[in-house]
Amino acid sequence: MNRLRFAPSPTGALHIGGIRTALYNYLLARQNGGRFILRIEDTDQTRYVPGAEDYIIRALNWLGLTPDEGPVQGGPFASYRQSERMAIYRDYALTLVQDGKAYYAWDTPEDLEQMRQRLTDRGVPTPKYDASVRGEMKNSLSLSSDEVAALLEADVPYTIRLNVDPGQSIMIQDKIRGEVVFDSTELDDKVLLKADGYPTYHLANVVDDHLMEITDVIRGEEWLPSTAHHVLLYRAFGWQGTMPTFSHLPLILKPDGHGKLSKRDGQKFGFPVFPLAWPSDKPEESIEGFDSYGFEPAAVINFLAFLGWNPGTEQEIFSLEELIRVFDPERIHKGGARFDYDKALWFNQQYLQQLSFVDAAERLHKYGADAGYNVDVPHLEAVYNLMKARVHRLIEVIPQGYYFFTDALVFDDAEINKKWVPEVGPVLKQVADAINALDVFNHETAAAAAKEIIQASGIKMGVIMPLLRAALTGTTQGPDVFAIAEVLGQEKTVSRFHQLSSR
Repeated sequence: MNRLRFAPSPTGALHIGGIRTALYNYLLARQNGGRFILRIEDTDQTRYVPGAEDYIIRALNWLGLTPDEGPVQGGPFASYRQSERMAIYRDYALTLVQDGKAYYAWDTPEDLEQMRQRLTDRGVPTPKYDASVRGEMKNSLSLSSDEVAALLEADVPYTIRLNVDPGQSIMIQDKIRGEVVFDSTELDDKVLLKADGYPTYHLANVVDDHLMEITDVIRGEEWLPSTAHHVLLYRAFGWQGTMPTFSHLPLILKPDGHGKLSKRDGQKFGFPVFPLAWPSDKPEESIEGFDSYGFEPAAVINFLAFLGWNPGTEQEIFSLEELIRVFDPERIHKGGARFDYDKALWFNQQYLQQLSFVDAAERLHKYGADAGYNVDVPHLEAVYNLMKARVHRLIEVIPQGYYFFTDALVFDDAEINKKWVPEVGPVLKQVADAINALDVFNHETAAAAAKEIIQASGIKMGVIMPLLRAALTGTTQGPDVFAIAEVLGQEKTVSRFHQLSSR
């Protein structure tokens, strides 16, 4: 049974790249009847942000990626918060020291800075703590056994470093990138346990993946260089036989294809790069999300699936269940995936067309209240059905169809003036009077009455129809004129035609 995990750090709102990682892990787990696990990697207390864990959980639930095991669900390998597993990491780090695979280091920050300066002075381009310098430093490999015992007895703070032997070839078979080979001579003796007792990402990640029986690791490409140290840790613990497979995802790039997509890009260009909004008492710290932009969760899932992956067919619209069936990590691209916001809008529009009024009503009422309109009217469903084909997001329905909820129209005078000729005013008045006289008022009867008068007037339909629409909505663009009229009702339609006819 496959076991995959999404292991974010609670350092703020989830970037959309993190959600894509969660999605791919979820799809592969579900495809094989496995388990999808949420693990909160909160050992870096300096970067911990209150509320971030709850945000992560809400984001996954909003998207329908609910974990099988995690901080909320529990599971056979609890706890799923690394800060609650500290004793485990310490024990494993000490085991490595006892086996000669790691060592104590008592170097101060000043010692480390001096070491880096010495190496720089020797012309070393990238100074690092490795086999070439550890003999010059203050650690249990360079000190005598008596000195080591004295330091431990005195409880002098120490770190534990991985003992990396140079000259080793470290190979992984990445499902996306193929064979990747590292030379251990290029690696540093990575810190595994910090002086404050907290593990680094490398130790905690490997220990937890082993103990939680993770079979496949899908994560961002920024972690590919760290994989060399992780493989060495699996070797040091004697866990080579249970080491998971690795898939390192390509970056999500800016819309222009240059550079990694960042939070600032969303703020700069006006599109979401987070799943959920992050409200704050300080406006400058608030962020928008796909939810607050009015996106459908299923559309976001579909959009994210295609950010770096394709099914090998022309099909683009996939439900989550369909994605589970067809997802193949080996079809993930090696190169970066460009974030195309227009494509995200297109996906959302496809899903919006299938969204029933029943499922949309609660949010429509909220959007109406936020905009200051009373949308608690009998014709709200008709407004929704008329407008949803013309918008990309549900949140656009109320502002673009505001004229259904107020008589205070905002007229697009520039567009109206382009079409206006003196003969239009009298014809508009005749149309209003003819519609007012109708015993049965609907889309068809109103259209027939208006077109009879327009044809008799000699004014071209292309001239007057946009003005009829402007009379009802304030603008020459929008849905069919008489579909709008039917929703507004006979009285409002007549009144608005009269109003524009007398301009």
